[in-house]
Parts: sequence; structure tokens; C-alpha cells
Amino acid sequence: MPAPLAAHGVRRAQAHYAERVTFDPGTPSSEVVADDHQLAAWLAQTAGRRLLEVREEGLQGKELKDAGDQAAHRLLMELLASYRPDDAVLSEEGKDDKVRLSASRVWIVDPLDGTREFSEPPRDDWAVHVALWQDGQLVVGAVAQPVLGETFTTGTPPVVAGLGDHEHRKGLKPRIAVSRSRPPAFVSALAEELDAELVPMGSAGVKMMSVVRDVADAYVHAGGQYEWDSAAPVAVARAAGLFTSRVDGSELVYNQDDVYLPDVIVCRPELSEQILGFIARHGTEA
Repeated sequence: MPAPLAAHGVRRAQAHYAERVTFDPGTPSSEVVADDHQLAAWLAQTAGRRLLEVREEGLQGKELKDAGDQAAHRLLMELLASYRPDDAVLSEEGKDDKVRLSASRVWIVDPLDGTREFSEPPRDDWAVHVALWQDGQLVVGAVAQPVLGETFTTGTPPVVAGLGDHEHRKGLKPRIAVSRSRPPAFVSALAEELDAELVPMGSAGVKMMSVVRDVADAYVHAGGQYEWDSAAPVAVARAAGLFTSRVDGSELVYNQDDVYLPDVIVCRPELSEQILGFIARHGTEA
């Protein structure tokens, strides 16, 4: 889309947001405010409620995407400024104060992960990500899937069905979550080697949570992402006992100057060696 038209769409979404700010986020309890895990979950849930409201406001297509992005971003920025005013923030929607590089606490948020799916009601495969990086590590994560009414959080780590049980799904094919519109060729080759089936779905966060939910057994991505795409889902997946890494097996590192973090693996631990071995032999260009 030409830049002037894209800018016009954003301005219309901003104007629409300004006209429709009637949303009351409520006030979290003192217990929630005092605990980063609970606050992250509350923030993700609250932004999710706002997005469900935006979906009912009569917009379609690009305007719905832009309005959702703007509404969730502004709400999260306002709430973080209120409840964690001393922390830095990195958000997909343009909030990147480089002070975060010298900060000890940085919230990494994706206000709306899966804008395409969000703009296609009644699709449920979109999410809100809220993560906290502290002193070099991801320490908190929450992923809300508003249509499902579920929030996955490090505060109460999800229990992954059959984790550690090598008999779980014995005799059944492994399942690999992939993009519903453009599954990468190397993942198709990986699925052939593992005798796995591909399970198409929407946003990156939803794909990672599909492993947590035992809807898939692995998510392998090498097509380009940013820190906000994976920070909260990776934090939740780790807390749930799943394997996470980059495609070369190295650690996923956050709050970098360059926020491009192009690849990620989230899988059941028993599949990690096979997946990493395949990538080591064949790469991700297959």
C-alpha cells in the first residue's frame, strides 16, 4: 500500500479510537498490582477485552486492523505508565525508548498479535502478548487469547498434557503448527522427515500456545520475527516446561538494540533433538 494511503488509514483509526474511548479498564486489586505475573495477565486480559469491543464497532479490513492496533497499544501504554511508571517499554506499535538498553526492567508487548485474524471475525487465532525482561532474562509472560477466554501466564504455569511421558500420543503423528497462508518449505520437509502433520493457524503467539495447549507438538519458525512476537509466548512455554531456542539451538535473547529476532523453536522436549538435527543438516532454506 502506498505510504500516504497507509498513513491515512492509521489516522482514521486514531480518530476512530479518540471518538470511541468509552472503555473502562477497571482497577486491578492491590494484590495484582504488587505481583508482576498477575499484573501481566491482567494487562493482557484487559487489552483483550478492549479488542473484543473494537471488533463490534462496525469497522472492516484495514480500518479494523489499525483501530485494534491503536486501541490496544494506547491502553497498554496508559496502564503501564500508571502501574509501572519507572519501567521501560518496548511495543510493536512504535514505542521504543532506547533508555530500555540501560534499564533493569523492560516490558515487551505486542498489543495485537495476528492483526489479519483479528480483522476476520469470528476467527479466534489472535492474541495479546505482555512480557517482562529483568536483568538479562525474561521473567514474566502472559498471552491472552480473548475469543477463547483464556490467558496463559507464568504466574500459574500451564500444565502441558503428557509432558515427560514418552507414551503420550504413542502411535500418533507429531503435529507442527504452521502459518495458514504460507507454511515455509523447510517445515514441510521437516514434517516429512518426522512423519508429522502440519496444523495451520494464525498468529505466532497462538502457534506457540498451541504447543502449551497440546493442540500441536512443535512450532518452528525462521521467516522473520521481532522480540515482541515471541517474548511473552516463550516465557510462558518455558514456565510450562517446553523446549525453546533459536533454530541453531542457541538461547533466545531479548532487549537487544536490534529487536529483530528472526527465528524460534517451541516444542515438546522429546522432539528438540530431532528438530535441531534436521535444521543442522538441511538448514532453513529447503
